[in-house]
Amino acid sequence: MATHHAPTGNVALLIDADNAGAAYLDSVLTVLAEFGTVNVRRAYGNWEKPGLKSWKALLMRHGIEPFQQFDITKGKNATDMRMTIDAMDLLLRGRITGFGIMSSDSDFMPLAQRIRQEGVPVYGFGTDRTPEGFRESCTRFIDVASLDVEDVANMPLPPAIGGVAAPAAAPAAKPAPAPARRQQKVDAALVKLLSDAYDASKVDKKGFASLSEVGQRAANRSSFDTRNYGFKRLSDLIEKVKEFEVERRDTGVFVKRV
Repeated sequence: MATHHAPTGNVALLIDADNAGAAYLDSVLTVLAEFGTVNVRRAYGNWEKPGLKSWKALLMRHGIEPFQQFDITKGKNATDMRMTIDAMDLLLRGRITGFGIMSSDSDFMPLAQRIRQEGVPVYGFGTDRTPEGFRESCTRFIDVASLDVEDVANMPLPPAIGGVAAPAAAPAAKPAPAPARRQQKVDAALVKLLSDAYDASKVDKKGFASLSEVGQRAANRSSFDTRNYGFKRLSDLIEKVKEFEVERRDTGVFVKRV
């Protein structure tokens, strides 16, 4: 029987609190656990803003280090600059084996590209409004709306965040319903991506290629993630693609285009 070992990577999660939903944090941490332990957890924003209330409730619960960034100039996002500087510091120390960037801001596209140039994977977490440039600059990009959400509306606020006192509690209100999980449809673009990856892979006498090789070649061209389509594994996704036949063997999963 094969022995499964837990991932041993050292992962850093950097959160742009101004452009990320707190309700998806648990699921983001679960995804990143597949690649290692999330030892570095940092959230950036102006914690004086009422809009970051939901994030404040999660900081101590998840051991996230808050970084205060005041809005020095209207229309300029100093948070992006601080996150980028810290990411480069972490990268150059050489101890981080993977980065998670939780944001829907296109300004992080150059950062993701630079990190990947060092051979370090970048996992992006954002909404469907995230610009394509940032999506494709990530090793993998996950639409957070395809993940589970948790109710953070009624979580108590910590007494203080980064030296900034939490505001007084607002009158109790009916919490907003959790947003429905969104799934992308298997479209022609995805089928073409998988087909091209299959064509570039080595096939056996029966015309089957290793799914792991197909998946690796597809990942070299695109940042797509199976969770965006409602599946946890590529093998589960490709079984639903009528253009492919799937054969499970003792040595792994193999696919053939039909």
